[in-house]
Amino acid sequence: MRRLEARELVIDVPGRPAGRALDICVEPGQVWGVLGPNGAGKTTLLHTLAGLRAPRLGEVYLDGHPLAALKRRQVARQLGLIFQERHDGFPATVRETALIGRHPYLSPWQMEGAEELRLAEAALERLDIAHLAERLVSTLSGGERQRLAIATVLTQAPAIWLADEPTNHLDLHHQTATMALLAEQTAEERAVVMCLHDLNLAARWCDHLLLLYPDGEACWGPAEAMLVPEALERLYGQRLATARVNGAPVFVPVR
Repeated sequence: MRRLEARELVIDVPGRPAGRALDICVEPGQVWGVLGPNGAGKTTLLHTLAGLRAPRLGEVYLDGHPLAALKRRQVARQLGLIFQERHDGFPATVRETALIGRHPYLSPWQMEGAEELRLAEAALERLDIAHLAERLVSTLSGGERQRLAIATVLTQAPAIWLADEPTNHLDLHHQTATMALLAEQTAEERAVVMCLHDLNLAARWCDHLLLLYPDGEACWGPAEAMLVPEALERLYGQRLATARVNGAPVFVPVR
């Protein structure tokens, strides 16, 4: 069982008081949404959970082991991270980029084989970009780049997905397809933690929510307990009207 835990964790947001320490446990089969306004620390939290940033206090544990004590290759086999923004390090094709997802499993200087290629091709097909396999990444649109980033993590096949705004740049159809793909990971006993700006996507797809307030305060729990208008209005500084569509709550800003 692969679990990701934050124990007494305080993320390090420069110039901000410590706020509330986080004690959360992400279990296999769960989809966690992280909500909060700009500057609340969503990306910082995700990078801290991935071991890319040191916390101010507390510790992150992966499968019961301190994340900071694990080798990066060990971590990369268990955690997959979709960045909000990315930059081209060197010229590469779409297929070559997707294959990077298999690198944690290869020994140094080992070339990708038929199985790695099969996994990458399947991921590109799943994200509807197989027809772009020979294209240079630098020629892609923002939405195509985003789908490639997701396909790369799908090729990696981690136990825990950490996704920073996974629907960024995506049209409505691909937003829905991406959220469905992430939710499908839970059927294979994987877990997902994603930062979202779209409250309605979180209400539709997440079973747990973490609300991060700009002052460092936080609350978390099952989605139905967190989707309270009063808490969400305080979170965003915005009045909300609520309805239900197909059994899920929908939130609309009120002027």
